[in-house]
Amino acid sequence: MNYPTQFKSYLQGKDFSESTQTTYARNVNLFFNRTEVEEIQTTKADILSYLEYLKNTRGQQNHSRKIHLQALQLYFTCLYQNEIIAKNPCLFLKIRGAKPKTLHRTFTAEQLSQIFDNYYTYYIENPEKSTLSKQRNAAILSVLLHQGTTTREIDSSQKEDLDLIKATIKIRGGKRSNGRSISLKAEQIGLLMHYIQNIRPQLINLSAIENNKLFLPLPEHLNQKTKTDNLMNTFRDLTKQVKVIEPSFTNFKQSRASVITIWLKMLGLRKTQYLAGHRSINSTENYLANNVEELTNNIKTLHPYV
Repeated sequence: MNYPTQFKSYLQGKDFSESTQTTYARNVNLFFNRTEVEEIQTTKADILSYLEYLKNTRGQQNHSRKIHLQALQLYFTCLYQNEIIAKNPCLFLKIRGAKPKTLHRTFTAEQLSQIFDNYYTYYIENPEKSTLSKQRNAAILSVLLHQGTTTREIDSSQKEDLDLIKATIKIRGGKRSNGRSISLKAEQIGLLMHYIQNIRPQLINLSAIENNKLFLPLPEHLNQKTKTDNLMNTFRDLTKQVKVIEPSFTNFKQSRASVITIWLKMLGLRKTQYLAGHRSINSTENYLANNVEELTNNIKTLHPYV
């Protein structure tokens, strides 16, 4: 491969992770080592022949071959944009039969708000059902439904990440996501303030353990040997509680997909990528398929006679 610098810069510009960049570069090298053709001489027939080789000789399934094709598509797109080649040999090529990404049954913004309101009415306002854990769960649910966080991000949040003066919550980055700061909705302020001032101190007193985490587990959910304080049992209980008031709810991946889909419609791709913490724009684009209304409007605009 004669153009590694341009390709590396191109992938970095697309916000791919280091591991993804390495995988794509390796797959491109495998192609050229196998075919022994020059970039400017590569044709669509060369690409198709290589994909057949992966299938018939290497025994690769469609999903694996799709990853190789994605690498080549990105590589030749990079060369085309840098005017190194006059035509992209991968244009319009696709692997048929590759397993599609599972789409979520998403909720609208109004439906997400209704889920939270119903939870609050059923579990918090009802004195027979309201408990310390459910009041904490209400605060957690509010962030999951409105800020589109993952359960792992909730579990890693620290007390100082919540800024009620600026009405923001800091989401810490992880191995697969970027950190970011997301605004809180006005209706969340009072709920989270009540949690910080009244509920969280009681949880600390019960566990008798110094802890700077924003959301705390009940003492019985602590691992008594390691004192592990993750919220996995909390999320399991909260999922069951939400299903009682909303039977179509499946898990918090669904609520996150709903929020990301709403952001895409309102804010566009790049802003949504930031708010979702996606390192790659491709991860954000995967949620475009959830926005059926937007896709339908685009089709009508581009193909008015269809």
